[in-house]
Amino acid sequence: MYGVGGERRLQEYELPWLSGYENSLPVRVGNGAATQVQLDVYGEVADAMIQALRGGMPQHPRSVAISKVVMPYLEKIWHLPDAGIWEIRSEPRHFTHSKVMAWVAFDRNATQIAKAAENDEDHALASHYRRVADEIHADVCRNGFDADLGSFVQTYGSKEVDASLLQIVLTGFLAPEDPRVTGTVAQIERTLMQDGLLLRYDNERSVDGVAGREGTFLVCSFWLADAYVLLGRADDAARLFERLCDLCNDVGLLAEQYDPKDGRMLGNFPQAFSHIGIINTALNLHRAVCPALARTSSELEGA
Repeated sequence: MYGVGGERRLQEYELPWLSGYENSLPVRVGNGAATQVQLDVYGEVADAMIQALRGGMPQHPRSVAISKVVMPYLEKIWHLPDAGIWEIRSEPRHFTHSKVMAWVAFDRNATQIAKAAENDEDHALASHYRRVADEIHADVCRNGFDADLGSFVQTYGSKEVDASLLQIVLTGFLAPEDPRVTGTVAQIERTLMQDGLLLRYDNERSVDGVAGREGTFLVCSFWLADAYVLLGRADDAARLFERLCDLCNDVGLLAEQYDPKDGRMLGNFPQAFSHIGIINTALNLHRAVCPALARTSSELEGA
């Protein structure tokens, strides 16, 4: 993680003498996530590279070289607990979403290296990454799925769900018609839906190290709309998208969260995550484009 000026030292500290908007506390400077382990970021980068290649961007000669440096490190740590996509401030855990994104990293890199392979060593490396991806896939299906709930769960061995589990279908980890996918979507709808929008997780039952209740996390509702598209629930996707668009302010901006009870936005404003969501879902509802469908495969033309 780097600061906006390229800073590498982002030690977090609090300013007890200063209050935030409407006297919110604490006011923090820096970012504690800079020292966290977050396995999901490797998958996000690898997936972005594959989508860029599919979109016509020429492959940079250094891209494979970079992956050959990064991926051996991920291979050593993917089985460890981490802070997860939500950067929890409590003890690291085995987040199902983190493992799924580690799978994405190996799945996409196996495809990319096989596509650019120039020798037997490259082909062997691509095959190795495919085997690691298969190992992670089996681990997630064995430890991240709760048969009693009929759903994947937030962390290995827990009973709670998390909106980030929608990435299981959005990344192609499992097919939309898989009953474990439909069961997970149903469980998320049952437990995280609040006035038609999604919480990222139930923070009253999940120990995340942050006190107080949250609003609905807007990007999660966009993920749900994207999942609806893949599940063939186009009408549900359109209705949810329209509901979210109605939350935009007079210049079309969204915050990080929305509180249905008080009818107001919460958190960072404007929030890039939310606007990435609105763009992706708009494209997904336009069936001729549908990046969610494209994202479920790591295959490249001519591979």
